[in-house]
Amino acid sequence: MRAKLTAVFWALAIVFLTLCLVYDPSAALTSARDGLTLFMTVVFPSLFAFFVLSEIMLALGVVHFIGVLFEPLMRPLFNVPGEGAFVLSMGLAAGYPMDAVITARFRKQGMCSRVEAERMLAFSNTADPLFIFGAVAVGMFGMPLLGKTMAIAHYIGALAVGLIFRFYRRGEEVAKPERHDLRTLFPRAIDALVKAQKEDGRTFGQLLGDAVTDSVKTLAMICGFIMLFSTMVKMVEVIGLYNLVAAPFALVFKLVGLDPSLLKSVVAGLFEIDLGALAAAQASAPLVQKVAIAGAIIAWSGLSVHGQVASVLMGTDIRMGPYAVARLLHAVVAFVVTVFLMGASGTASLTNPILPVLGPLPSHLHTYGFWELLWRGSAAPIGLVIGLMAVGTLAVGIRRVVVRR
Repeated sequence: MRAKLTAVFWALAIVFLTLCLVYDPSAALTSARDGLTLFMTVVFPSLFAFFVLSEIMLALGVVHFIGVLFEPLMRPLFNVPGEGAFVLSMGLAAGYPMDAVITARFRKQGMCSRVEAERMLAFSNTADPLFIFGAVAVGMFGMPLLGKTMAIAHYIGALAVGLIFRFYRRGEEVAKPERHDLRTLFPRAIDALVKAQKEDGRTFGQLLGDAVTDSVKTLAMICGFIMLFSTMVKMVEVIGLYNLVAAPFALVFKLVGLDPSLLKSVVAGLFEIDLGALAAAQASAPLVQKVAIAGAIIAWSGLSVHGQVASVLMGTDIRMGPYAVARLLHAVVAFVVTVFLMGASGTASLTNPILPVLGPLPSHLHTYGFWELLWRGSAAPIGLVIGLMAVGTLAVGIRRVVVRR
C-alpha cells in the first residue's frame, strides 16, 4: 500500500507541475532561461576544470597518496578514511556538488564503506569561498566585509556536522581500520600512488579524454537540475502556492522573532540556493537577520543541489536520508554561529535578539574579539559546546591511536 501511495503521489505531482507550465508558459520559459544563464556564466566555468582535474588525480593515484597521508587525522576526527581529506578539500575549492561526485566515485571503487561515504558527504558538502565572498557578500549584499563572517560560520557549521556524524552508525562498521607506524607514513603514501597508477593502466591521453567526457556529462545533468528548479520556484509564485509553502516557516519565524519579510527568501532558498540568498539580501529586515538567513540557506543548499547530489549518487548504495539531516543541521548551526559572530564583532546590534533564548549581547563584550569571546564561554554557549566537542573528539582519537600503536 505504501508503494502504491508513493507512486500515485509522484504521478499527481508531475501532472500538476506540467499543468502549471501550461498555465503560464512565458514565465516558465523566462525562469528556465535564467537558470541556463546562471549555469553558463557561473556554474560551468567554475566547476569544469575541477571536475576534469579530480578525475585525473584519482586515476594518477594522487587521491590514494592523500588518503594514506591523512588517515591519522581524518580517522580520529571524523571517523572516515584519509581520502576524506581530498573530498573535503575539493568540496571547499569547487563547492556543490563536487564532493558528491568524488564520494560516489570512491564508493564505486570500494575505497570506503557506505557508512563512511555518508559521513564524508555530511560534512564535505560546502559552498566554495568564491561563491560566499564574491557572489553573496559582494554581489548580493554589496558588503565585502560580510564574506569573512559568512565563510567562518559556514565552515564551522560543516566541521561541527562532521564531528557529530563521526558517531553515526558506528555499530555498522565492517572492520576496524588497520593501524600503521606513523614513521612509515610517507613511503606508504608513495607506494599507494604508484599502485593506483598501475591498476588504472590508461595512457594520459586516454585519461584526459575520459575525464573531459565524464565531466561534461555530469555538468549537463547539473544544468538540467538548475533550470528545472528555477522553473519550479517561479511556478510556486505564479500559481499562488507561496502562502501554502510559507506557512510552516511563518510559524517558526513568529516563534523566534524573525522579520516576516524574510519568508520569501526562505521559500526560494528551500528550492534554489542562489535565488534564496538574493531574496534574503533584498529583504527589508535587520542586517543580522538577513545575513543569518542567507547563511542558513547556503548551508541547506536547496532542493536543486539535493537533486544534483541524488542523481550523482545513483548507482551506489549511499542513502540520501543522512545527507538531508546533515544539511538541516548545518543550516541551524550556521544560523546560530552567524548571529554570534556578527554580535561579537560589533557589526550588528542584538538589542532586539533573533533568538530570545540567547538574549541581547552585553555591550561591553563588543570590545573583545571572536576567540576571546569563545574563551569566555558565558558570552557564547553554542561556540563553547562546539569547541569542547572538537577538543574532546581530537583527544579521544589521538589516545586511541597512541594506545593501539
